[in-house]
Amino acid sequence: MNVNLTLVLTAAVLMGCGVYLLLERSLSRVLVGLVMMGNGVSLSFLVAGGPAGRAPIVDKDGDVTGLSDPLPQAMVLTAIVITLATTAFVLAMAYRSWQLNGHDDVQDDVEDATIRRLAVNDVTSEAYDATTSHYPGDDSSGDPGQGPDDDPLVADAAEIRDRS
Repeated sequence: MNVNLTLVLTAAVLMGCGVYLLLERSLSRVLVGLVMMGNGVSLSFLVAGGPAGRAPIVDKDGDVTGLSDPLPQAMVLTAIVITLATTAFVLAMAYRSWQLNGHDDVQDDVEDATIRRLAVNDVTSEAYDATTSHYPGDDSSGDPGQGPDDDPLVADAAEIRDRS
C-alpha cells in the first residue's frame, strides 16, 4: 500500500500544533487547538483508509474488487461530529468566561493550590491519618506486626526531635 507522505506529515503537524494549543490557558487557543486536532485526526483516518476505490456497494454479480473501505469514512464522520460537539462546548465556556471575567483565561483551581501548598509544607493528609491506627497490629496495611512505632512519619518526627 502506498501512503502519501505529504498527507501523513500534514496530519502530524495538525495534531502536534493542536496538542500544543490545548495546553494553553486561554480558551480561544484551546478552541483553535481542538479544531486543528480534530482535522488532524480526520486526515489520519483518511490516510489510513488507503487509496480511493469504487463505492462500497456490492453488485448482484458479487464483484468486490477495487471497493473502498467504508469504515474509515464512518470514523471520519464520527470524528467530525465529536469535534463539532466539543467545539460548541468550549466556545460556550469561552463566551461565558468572557461575560463573567472579561477574559477567557482559565484560572488556577483553589483545591489544586491547597494541595500544592500542603505538599510543599509536607503536611499529612486526613486520608492518611484515617488509615493509620495507633494500636499495634491494627493497621490498614494488613501487617499484623506493624505498630505505631513503625509509622515512617512518626519515626521521622522522633528522629528530628532527637537531633534537637
